[in-house]
Amino acid sequence: MDDCLFCGIIEGKIKGDIVYRNDNVVAFKDVSPKAPVHILIVPRKHIATLLDATVEDHKLIGEVFGVANRLAEEHGIAKSGFRVAVNCGAGAGQSVFHLHFHLLGGRAFSWPPG
Repeated sequence: MDDCLFCGIIEGKIKGDIVYRNDNVVAFKDVSPKAPVHILIVPRKHIATLLDATVEDHKLIGEVFGVANRLAEEHGIAKSGFRVAVNCGAGAGQSVFHLHFHLLGGRAFSWPPG
């Protein structure tokens, strides 16, 4: 998608601090981190929101969680604990309409989130 920030990062047209990439998923550091480790894990396929994911996308979404586990290990937050969050829609805080998952760790979190 031409006007999508995350598609631009995935395609290399926009600079991003990439920490992982494969044929299906790209992960990069959040420009406004909310924790010492804050990585966005993004499918290469443009899916606007979680509600737009189809049954055919389930394997891809599962792969995202595998990448989250790998990155949690690599960034030293697996043992202390981490959070994976996805916002769906503007009312939930989604500001970029390309499905993405926040991997957060390196500090204690409270519940419920704000």
